[in-house]
Amino acid sequence: MGHRKLDPGRLVVASHNKGKIREINELLQPYGFDVVSASELDLPEPEETGVTFEENAALKAHAAAKASQLPALADDSGFCVEALGGDPGIYSARWAGPDKDFAMAMRTIEEKLQSAGAGSAAQRRSSFVAVLCLAWPDGHDESFRGEVEGEIVWPPRGTQGFGYDPVFRPDGHERTFGEMSSEEKHGWAKDKPALSHRARAFQTFAANCLEG
Repeated sequence: MGHRKLDPGRLVVASHNKGKIREINELLQPYGFDVVSASELDLPEPEETGVTFEENAALKAHAAAKASQLPALADDSGFCVEALGGDPGIYSARWAGPDKDFAMAMRTIEEKLQSAGAGSAAQRRSSFVAVLCLAWPDGHDESFRGEVEGEIVWPPRGTQGFGYDPVFRPDGHERTFGEMSSEEKHGWAKDKPALSHRARAFQTFAANCLEG
């Protein structure tokens, strides 16, 4: 079975998260879509009751496609720490609380690692995961996953990016995501491959649904 192609036109980014909307907008830019976010359309945020990134991305994409009667692209992503059994994972945003205080969330992770005695690099392994789900008003959807492995650093470094970016140093790099430009994370710098989890998921999505 081939993937369904998305025709150029209006596309809803099913998110109310400014950082995420900005990143997805940047990735979509070369494809000529008329992009509008769920927050701009005042669409209600569905309750994320799924237990996987795939389920939550699908919930958000289908809710936005149904409410807007337009194709909708949703992202569900999270920060998974090995020594914490994969937490915060799908609850990454919830760990930041209602005020979206990611400084607090990063501190919580560090405190939990310290109390677990995770001092060595091997005990500080983590990954970022992103799942993009594209849903159409007729109920069809396509899902794509991207992951990037790395290590948690402390204290946080850099003011670029958002969320847990300042404590994540991807394998093979000296700097954290918080110290990298979005061009670098997207893989646009010197035509390097996509580095971030979202850019990797987007690359697969673009290859299957936007190109060819």
